[in-house]
Amino acid sequence: MRQSFYLFILTYKDPYKKDSKTAFANRVADDIAFPKQSTDYHELADYLELSGEYTEFMSVFDDLFETYVERNKN
Repeated sequence: MRQSFYLFILTYKDPYKKDSKTAFANRVADDIAFPKQSTDYHELADYLELSGEYTEFMSVFDDLFETYVERNKN
């Protein structure tokens, strides 16, 4: 079974690091409405864009989603 993007992004969560990927992961982890079961780029991107809380992270999301796809090819 394919891992959800949410579970993937939690691997970047860290209370001490201050890079953009970690900041994004920390925000997603605190977002109770985030689509936790989704594996679909468009569903996730629509949620992030419409929420208004993630506009500064859209390029980070794109980079992380590419990594997510690469790791889940098997």
